[in-house]
Amino acid sequence: GGMLYAEGPICQAAYQNDFGQVWRWVKEDSTYANVQDGFNGDTPLICACRRGHVRIVSFLLRRNANVNLKNQKERTCLHYAVKKKFTFIDYLLIVLLMPVLLIGYFLMVSKTKQNEAVVRMLLDAGVEVNATDCYGCTALHYACEMKNQSLIPLLLEARADPTIKNKHGESSLDIARRLKFSQIELMLRKAC
Repeated sequence: GGMLYAEGPICQAAYQNDFGQVWRWVKEDSTYANVQDGFNGDTPLICACRRGHVRIVSFLLRRNANVNLKNQKERTCLHYAVKKKFTFIDYLLIVLLMPVLLIGYFLMVSKTKQNEAVVRMLLDAGVEVNATDCYGCTALHYACEMKNQSLIPLLLEARADPTIKNKHGESSLDIARRLKFSQIELMLRKAC
């Protein structure tokens, strides 16, 4: 079982943005691109999407990583790409650098752009946009919950359905309404 030995390291390497390690595993055996770790069923692609590592995502997709594999929470890589938040360190840098020549602002913009790039790549690779997780939530549910305004148009363009209800009986449209995100609500209404 070389496979058993690899599942931890390749997923960890993808999570930690260790491109060299990921490349070495996949080069040795292309099936490693779709290995699922024993702990929570994450694939290297899901791990890379959790952290927004664009280069690793792009590499894995070129090596035919399966975008529709689900982990134990029944989430695909798209759920994680959309759920990706700024980390505490990101915020710290943004706040500290904001006064300095707007570097913080540009950092924020570039992080947002990276996020969009990852989501776009996954959609182009044929990820099921309306896949639901164990809570019945689609990527659009999470995008609305997190007020991720830059990603919502991408999801809608890819035919995300704002009327799908999660296990609490709430649709993406309901979430936008409940959280009083009027611009998002407007976008979703147009898509209905």
